[in-house]
Amino acid sequence: MRAVWLKEFGGPRVLFAGDAPDPVPGVGQALVEVVFAGITFVETQFRASGQGPFAAELPMIPGNGVGGVVSAVGPGVDSEIVGMRVVTGTGGSGGYAQRVAVDAATLFEVPDGLGLDVAVALLADGRTATGLARAASIQPGERVLVEAAAGGVGGLLVQLAQAAGAEVIGVAGGARKVEHVLELGADFAVDYSEPEWAERIGAVDVVFDGVGGDVGAAAFGLLRSGGRMVMFGLASGTWTTIPDDVAEREVTVVRGIGSPALFREFTTSALADAAEGRLRPVIGQRFALEQAADAHAAIESRETVGKTLLEV
Repeated sequence: MRAVWLKEFGGPRVLFAGDAPDPVPGVGQALVEVVFAGITFVETQFRASGQGPFAAELPMIPGNGVGGVVSAVGPGVDSEIVGMRVVTGTGGSGGYAQRVAVDAATLFEVPDGLGLDVAVALLADGRTATGLARAASIQPGERVLVEAAAGGVGGLLVQLAQAAGAEVIGVAGGARKVEHVLELGADFAVDYSEPEWAERIGAVDVVFDGVGGDVGAAAFGLLRSGGRMVMFGLASGTWTTIPDDVAEREVTVVRGIGSPALFREFTTSALADAAEGRLRPVIGQRFALEQAADAHAAIESRETVGKTLLEV
């Protein structure tokens, strides 16, 4: 089969396409013919430095979230799932390939009428956004600030906060992304590359912090008493530094969204919402499998919007 290999850490061009052995499903596993593979910002960081939540033994085939069709099963797995459209995580390796063998218990059946590309776009981002929104306990009429609102998770958070009855303020970098955030349904959008951007927003009840650094610190300063700071990313390269007076200000800081069992519930919920038209991920970029290096370069350029997919 064809796959994308990582044999050393570095810039996007360390990724290259080549042949790989076909995986064989073992006990409790299913073989998936991959149609789409998702790419996350975390994967670009791992490729660059080896740092992150994935195994770092090289050479390896990177990639985690995939969608496709079950073509075979190993011992102990019901053969009735052969032919099923599914999305799944691979555990952090093997996703940039034509086939993957995964634990059958990790499969999610894709609802009828929902495209595999949409389902892959929701696999990580939909789960994350759903969990973050629940952790924030958004109330109707509250003012909610979403950082990195043009990204995969951020764009979904804009929609979920809007559906909860909040006034949504999106923060993104650049005029093109600001316009995109408004198209997603935000009531107001601000370019954080402009000076004094935070002063244009005013007090807020919830901050979804996907940037960290100076942007996260400025957003934290906007929280009123009783507000919630929900931290989920560090696109700036560093986490937001939380001031010592957080308790005095009666601000709650949320890190993490739950257990693996909850992750599965969040994923199922996101897929169902998308199938019913309540959640719409934006797939901003698509690349062929063998263009994985180009896809990584595009994400690192900070010019992408929504989700980036590989078409296998």
